[in-house]
Amino acid sequence: MADPDEESRTAASTDGSDTVQNSTPALTKTAQKKLLKQERLAARKAEKKAAEKQRKAEHKEQSRREWDEKLEALSPEEKAKLIESKNEARRERIKREKEEHRMKIERLKKAAEVGQKVVLDLDFGHLMTASEIQSLSQQIMYCYAANSRSANPTHLWLTGCTGEMEARLQNVPGFNNWIIEKENRPYIEALKDHKENLIYLTADAEDVIEELDLKSIYIIGGLVDRNRYKRITMDKANEHGIKAAKLPIGKYLKMSSSQVLTVN
Repeated sequence: MADPDEESRTAASTDGSDTVQNSTPALTKTAQKKLLKQERLAARKAEKKAAEKQRKAEHKEQSRREWDEKLEALSPEEKAKLIESKNEARRERIKREKEEHRMKIERLKKAAEVGQKVVLDLDFGHLMTASEIQSLSQQIMYCYAANSRSANPTHLWLTGCTGEMEARLQNVPGFNNWIIEKENRPYIEALKDHKENLIYLTADAEDVIEELDLKSIYIIGGLVDRNRYKRITMDKANEHGIKAAKLPIGKYLKMSSSQVLTVN
């Protein structure tokens, strides 16, 4: 006679596996090819990065040797003057970098008060693989860096930032010092008092935005899925009862692939 507890465990296991399988659509052949291409590109990128790191190390060592040789050929007075000149240039560079950093912080703080608000909806972690989450965290890092350099930055919100996505971002150097809003809650909860101003940017929308409105809060889906999930952001906007629109990307850019807006 079968053990009832064992049957229960088997049934629970079967139900759980079915749920996992049904939650992730199988990749089409086209999607598989795209994924393989993406993986090859990532591998080549890693190789280039390693080669560039090696090249910089060799260049640094060569510069050090040339500097030492240059000093050896000088008299004590000339050597002291050259060293002081180099130190002065270094002090000026540090001073300039500090001023640039101060101005960047001022711009970001001003954006937090009166700037355009943009939400990165990160509530899709359960639909992505570990490598896709890593890719998204890199995009967010590039996005913040580019926004920080802008003369008129937006104020960024990260919503639904939990689990592995949050862990990845915590590993980004300086992440906790970013001047952004970080929310574990989904955007629909975190911004419930501004629901009428929420606009989900999605390529599947009919309406096209030609000009940004400071009163509006624009949402970008934080999802790297190799095009597995069709209309997912459009459906989410409809589910939450908020407006959806798209940017006129095709009007200004020629793109061989889809005109889906990415985080960076």
